[in-house]
Amino acid sequence: QVQLVESGGGLVQAGGSLRLSCAASGRTAGYGYYVRGWFRQAPGKEREGVAEIVPSTGNTEYTDAVKGRFTVSSDNAKNTVHLQINALKPEDTAVYYCAATVGTQTIVELHEREFDYWGQGTQVTVSS
Repeated sequence: QVQLVESGGGLVQAGGSLRLSCAASGRTAGYGYYVRGWFRQAPGKEREGVAEIVPSTGNTEYTDAVKGRFTVSSDNAKNTVHLQINALKPEDTAVYYCAATVGTQTIVELHEREFDYWGQGTQVTVSS
């Protein structure tokens, strides 16, 4: 199976930037045939998808709430995906999770049910 570990979260003022990373390992990692997604969950809210990437093709998808501020990228040689977050807003405060689904190389719906493997999350806190 795939193991995922997020890093890069922290406390930042509104308007600042963060770069999150998600390192993958396991027998299916490193070949680029799985989709990698980013989700977030704010206190009292449902988990929502924010971005995804197909590492083998570079195709990406974003939710409207983050489009233009978030950029997802992949470093396939290092089995790692990144989420660059710019112009942070207080409403971006959440635990950010990396996810992966195996068996497809196409964009999937940004919903929890589409993903098989999850990291433990990294906290992003934005102060106003």
